[in-house]
Parts: sequence; structure tokens; C-alpha cells
Amino acid sequence: MSTKETDWLSVGLNDRQVEESRARHGSNELTPPKRPSMWRLYLEKFQDPVIQILLVAALLSFVVAFVENEFAETIGIVCAILLATGIGFYFEYDAARKFDVLNALGSEALVRVVRNGQVCEVTRKELVVGDIIMLDTGDEIPADAELLKAESLQVNESNLTGEPVTRKSTDHSDFDKNAPYATNRLMRGTTIVEGSAAARVIAVGDHTEIGQVAREATVLTGEKTPLNKQLDRLAGFISKIGYTVAFLTFTIFTVHGLMEYIPKVGVWGSENYWHVFGMVLNNFMMAVTLIVMAVPEGLPMAVTLSLALNMRRMLKTNNLVRKMHACETMGAITVICTDKTGTLTQNRMTVSQMLMQDENSALLDEAIACNTTAFLNESRTEGLGNPTEVALLLWMQGRGSDYMKVRQEVEEVARLPFSSERKYMATVVNSSVLGRKVVYVKGAPEIVLGLCRGLSEEQIAGYHVQLKDWQMHAQRTLLLAYKEVTDTEDDCAALVQSGGLTLLGLAAISDPVRPEVPQAVENCLKAGVQIKVVTGDSTGTAVEIARQIGLWKEGDDEKKNCMRGVDFAALSDEEALQRIKDLKVMSRARPLDKQRLVKLLQTEGEVVAVTGDGTNDAPALNFAQVGLSMGSGTSVAKEASDITLLDDSFRSIVTAVMWGRSLYKNIQRFVMFQLTINFTALLVVLIGAFMGTTLPLTVTQMLWVNIIMDTFAALALASLPADPNVMNERPRPVGQFIITRPIWTSILGYGMAFVGFLLAMLLRIETMGGMDVYELTVFFTFFVLLQFWNLLNAKTYSTTDSAFKHLSRCVGVLTVLCLILCGQWLIVQFGGPVFRTVPLAAGDWGILLAVSSLVLWVGEAGRFFKRLCRKKAE
Repeated sequence: MSTKETDWLSVGLNDRQVEESRARHGSNELTPPKRPSMWRLYLEKFQDPVIQILLVAALLSFVVAFVENEFAETIGIVCAILLATGIGFYFEYDAARKFDVLNALGSEALVRVVRNGQVCEVTRKELVVGDIIMLDTGDEIPADAELLKAESLQVNESNLTGEPVTRKSTDHSDFDKNAPYATNRLMRGTTIVEGSAAARVIAVGDHTEIGQVAREATVLTGEKTPLNKQLDRLAGFISKIGYTVAFLTFTIFTVHGLMEYIPKVGVWGSENYWHVFGMVLNNFMMAVTLIVMAVPEGLPMAVTLSLALNMRRMLKTNNLVRKMHACETMGAITVICTDKTGTLTQNRMTVSQMLMQDENSALLDEAIACNTTAFLNESRTEGLGNPTEVALLLWMQGRGSDYMKVRQEVEEVARLPFSSERKYMATVVNSSVLGRKVVYVKGAPEIVLGLCRGLSEEQIAGYHVQLKDWQMHAQRTLLLAYKEVTDTEDDCAALVQSGGLTLLGLAAISDPVRPEVPQAVENCLKAGVQIKVVTGDSTGTAVEIARQIGLWKEGDDEKKNCMRGVDFAALSDEEALQRIKDLKVMSRARPLDKQRLVKLLQTEGEVVAVTGDGTNDAPALNFAQVGLSMGSGTSVAKEASDITLLDDSFRSIVTAVMWGRSLYKNIQRFVMFQLTINFTALLVVLIGAFMGTTLPLTVTQMLWVNIIMDTFAALALASLPADPNVMNERPRPVGQFIITRPIWTSILGYGMAFVGFLLAMLLRIETMGGMDVYELTVFFTFFVLLQFWNLLNAKTYSTTDSAFKHLSRCVGVLTVLCLILCGQWLIVQFGGPVFRTVPLAAGDWGILLAVSSLVLWVGEAGRFFKRLCRKKAE
């Protein structure tokens, strides 16, 4: 240590230097993430492209309503807007309220610091660059710092790198060149597992590594969800169709009217201009009516209800969704970049195997209990201290031995802490098992095994083979031994170095893979979703975990499928894009390596989900289309995520993908159903106007069809249960339009059939003496019943199943069918002048139901034929 460093350690900063440093480098506080206000959260709902079309339609409708003094349609559209935005706002606000985790960074926690020549305590937020901090076992490191002194120092860096135990030192010969962070650097947010240290603060607040990670975790990425992109395209398509039809209609009718009127007028006067103005205004209002009809008022409601219902369902499967569109985006993901520690593994060191050399298990128990400094909690399920020592105590506890009772029965004489130089720990005790003084040793097998006696060459060779096999399978190895000593001997180091130890056992310690992960990974791969393990662990450990979960295939995968974070960072974007195609494992990854990987995958058109529990995962969680944090993860990770897995289970991700895919199909079902109605109504009104018939559907009738009935249909189709069969499909192409070819076929096929039926009715009514209220009531009811039966056809989209299959389980569909039928009956029987209806006889209802049901039976016949063809093909 240099003289300058010795001065820092003994004196530290004075009060003036503290203030100067704080003025230059800032305080040791992280800028909290900005949360949108309630109003902003609500106004964000109006960014939905279909809502924006509805706003334009509402404005145009209001202009027409003001002229005609009929505001029912305008009120209906406004209600649709308010309901859709209101429901979306409520569910997102409710999720945010449930989620609201405070940033538990403990800015008021006290830290020991050297100032004015004395050791004192200050709050964490008062630390400044240049302060000398004193740290012991269990302390959380309050700022980024450079080591000045380290004694047997081990740090848990899993929050930043995924590595639960990292050795730190000031000795350059101990530096690990492959470590994500320098061996003589301590990072804020990590924890001292063992040993003590003195360090000089080199960065505080937002300038620390965790501060930069947190800042990247709150950057607004501007990345649109796949559903938003599809709704943008759908809104543009609907706008073009609606405005084109309206413009053509207005132009044709205006030109036709002028061509008929002008030859009849010899001399023009003011009354002629008023007549032309009135005709143009009427044509304009008809064009606006067509625009309003073209806009699917129920679509925002359908999407919002589908997302809201999915949020609630996913919560029951331990997926807490913070951002509503993440429900659907999960169904579109093509790549999952997953952390290892705490996500694929249990983040809990466990003794996987123990080879006992001595049959005296009591002696082994004493060696474990006395030669460790860790403790277990009251329930004996978790521990405090070195994770490796906790694993040994849990193993001992699992065999029915009480480590604390054993520890209390033994008198400790001397102890030599573990150090990276010695690679072992030793404790001299008065043994209650042997009745004399012994020294217990545990440490690296390559060191301790050479100090043991009584082993043949064959035994030693066998042990080396076993140890190598464990190490190749990403397990840490530990050897336990002892030696009887005289009453006067208590120098641990000298006793161990003199050799003559007796082997007690060899332990293999690992962080086991979660039991459900291999099956979940297999399900994802079958569903066409790539998995990439991105971790701060070593290459050997990362590859072994990938092998255990079924991602890494021996013989198939090779060097190109794995790379280190430092090598990835050295590549240009062009080179990296080539490598990530085959990449399965990235080891020694730093937080910004993960973020860069996500961005590059997105430039290749991938829809990326990121899983993680540590602060190191936060930037990638934020920049991914879907960030999935663990319920036990850090608050920074949760803040950056879209979904929190409350049970920390990778299996919940597969469930979320299934729900997301099913949700998208439900939205497609509603789009198909809704646009069939709008297509039919648009053509009937347009062609009916050309035919010169009375307006076949009134504003109030269209209000029932376009809003109330569509809302019911949205509830019905959104409530359909998830279909496990969607996991047998590949992810949908990113650029695929929400209206696929089968949907187009259905809309045009059913729509033209409906138009044919309805126009035939209009012609028949016209030829039989013109329209009266009774005929118009029959026409209106028949129109609604066609959609009533077509709802069952929409339920079967993307399948060849019968509409009646599992219908009893679809409570929402059955309820909505009853509501539509009952609602139509009430409107017809009691609507009167408001809905331009008269009561129909029971016979009329029977005929209308029977004839309109042909829609369903034709659909059933088509699906039956497809099933036969599929069976023949198989």
C-alpha cells in the first residue's frame, strides 16, 4: 500500500473536502424513476389508432347531428370512446397500484467512514467521492469503490453479474482478467459475504454502475408492441376504405343530382342556390353516416376487454401484468433472453453429492458445524453468510442433525479464515466426538487433498476423476478433513501445512436448476421460440446449465453457439448480428451487453422477451418488447419490467405465451365478426340509397348493432379460454396483417351472402307495395339474427372444430347470445317509434330464427368438410 493510501486510511476527508466533493460529483442518491400522472396515464389511452379514428367520426357525427338535431349516434360513439379508454385506464392503474414496490435502496442506512482522522457513521446518501469506507461481513456496499485493504474478502455480485460469490483482492496476482468487474473494485448494491475491507469511494449516485443500470432501465424506448403496429395498419386500412367510399358516394350523388336539377331550371335565383346547398348538405351527411358505419366502434372495446380479462387471468397464473399490451405481446415473442441465477436456477447453493470417507457421521457433522461461520434461520430453510457454508448446514440439517447444538457443545480454540491465497479455512476445537483437540479443514480439493494421509494412488486418482466430473457439470467442489493435535498446538496455518490430515468427505455444491425449467424450455422450443441464456457466470457453468435445461445439445452445438460478454462487446454491430443468429449462451455478460443483444435482435425483426431478477437485468428488461422480472427480484428489475412472475417460475412464461397467442386469436375473431357487420351494413345502406328505398336501418338501430351488440360480442369472444394447441404453432410473422386471408375470405363470403339476403328482402318488400314499419322491423330483426348466428362461426376461427364443441364451457358466449336475443326481443316488442319497430308474432320470430340459422349450418358444413379432408391427408 502506498503512503498516500495509508494517509487516506488514517485521515480520510475533512468537512471542507466533503462539501467540495459533493458539489463536484453530487450526492449518493439514485434519481427515482418518473411515474406518469393519473391524467397522463388516461390520456395515453387516446394514442390508440382506432380511438383516434373514432374521435374523428364523433366530430363529423356531431356536425351532422347539430344540423338534424339528432344526437343519438354522436352520444353512442362518445360512450364507446369513454368506455374503451376508461376500462383500459382502470386496469393499468389497478395493476400499477398492486405492483407499486418502493425502491428499497436504504438511503438512510448508516455507513462507517473515515473523516477528520476518526471513524464515524454517516447515512448512505451523505457519502461523497473520496470517502474511505469500512466494510464487514453482511454489509451492503453503499457506493462504487476501489479497494485499499482486503482481508479474506468475498462479495455477492449476483445483483449485477449473477455470480453469488466473487473473491476480491488488492493483490494483482489474484486479479481475474475474465471477471465482469475488476477484482479490486466494489460495486454499489453488492454485499460482503465474508471478510472485511477498506475502500475509497470513486463514484456515487447515478454515476455508479447500478445508477447507470437504473437509468437505462427507465429510458423510454419508443418501441411499439406488435398489437399496436397491427392496430395502426388496421386503422389506416379502415380510414382509407371509409373515406374512399364516402367521397365516391358524395361525388356520385352530388353530380347525379346536379345533372338532374340543372336542365329543369331556366333562370337561376337565390332559391336555386339554397336548393343546391341543401342537396349538397344532405349528400355530405350521408357520406359522414357511411364513414361512421365503416368505423368499428366496438373494436377498441373488444381489444381493451380482451387485454383486461387476460390481465386478471394471468394474475391467477402468477403473472402480474403492469402494462396491458404486454398480455398480447407475449404471444408474439420469438426470442427469450433469460438470466441464469434465480431464473433458471434456484439461486440457492445446495449440496448435490457428498462422498463420506469416514463412516463416523458425527465427526463430519462436527467438522461442518464448527468450521463454518454461517447461520440458518428459525425455520431452517435459508441461511445468512457464505452460500457454500449455508449449503453445508442445510445438508446437515436435512440429515436430522442440529448444527447449532453441535456448535454449542464444542469449544473453539483458534480459527484461520478462508483466503484466496490459501484456498482453505481451518478451525481448532476441543472435539466432543473424539474427546480431544482437533483441527478441522475445508477448502479447495487440489490443495487439501495433497495434505491428506492414508490414501492410495488409486484412491487419489479416483477422487480426481470424480472431482473433474463434478466440475465439468458446473458444480463447486469442496474437501473436508481433520487432524488430531496436541493440547499445546493451536497455530491453524502451521498445523494444516504440516500435513497428515484425514479425509472426511468430498462435497459437490451447485445452484440446482428449477425442476419445471427443462419442460418449459422444451415447450418454448416446440412453439418456435428461441432461448438464449445470458449470464454473468463463467462459460463452463453457463453451458452446463444450458445442457441441463435441454438447450445445449452435445455434438450439435459448438463454439459458435457460445461467447463471452467481453468478446461480444468487442464486435462491431455487423459482426455481432452474424454471431447472435447461432448464439445460445453468453457468459460473463455485463448489464449493457444484455441490452445491446436485445437491441440487435430487434433490428433483425425479432420480438424479444427478457427474464431476470437482478439489477444487472434491468436495462435489457426495459428495452425488450416484454420484460419479465421475478417476484423475488430487486426493485430496480421490477420497475423496468412489464410482467412480474410472482412464483419465479419459468413455467409461468410458457403460460403467458399461450395466453398471449390465444388473446390475439380472440381479437382476430372479433375483427372478423365486427367487420362482417360493418361491411354488410355499409353495402346495404349504400346500395339501398342507390335503389331509392327508405333508409333500411335507422340511427338508433345502428347504435344497437354497432355499439351495444358489438360490446356483447367483445365480451363473448374475449372470454374464450386459452387454447393449448396454439403452442404447436410457430410465432406469427411480425409483419403479418391482423386481417389474414382466412379472415378476408370469411368477411367477404359471409358479408356478400348477408347483403344478398337483405337486398332480396328489400326488393321483395318494394315490389309488394313499399316499406311499412312491420317490414322494416322484420328486416332489422333478420339483420341482427344473421350476426347472432355468425357469432358462433367467429368462435371457430383458425380451427375446424364444430361451433358446438366445448360450448358448455364457454359461459361468456352463451350468456352473450342470450343477451343479444333478449335485447332484440325487447327492442322489437317495446321499442316503438324510438327504434322504429312494431311487435312481431311468435311465428314471425320462429321463421326468422330458422332462416337466419342457415348462416351457422353452412359454416358447420364447411368445417365438417375440412375435418374430413384433414383426416384423409393424415
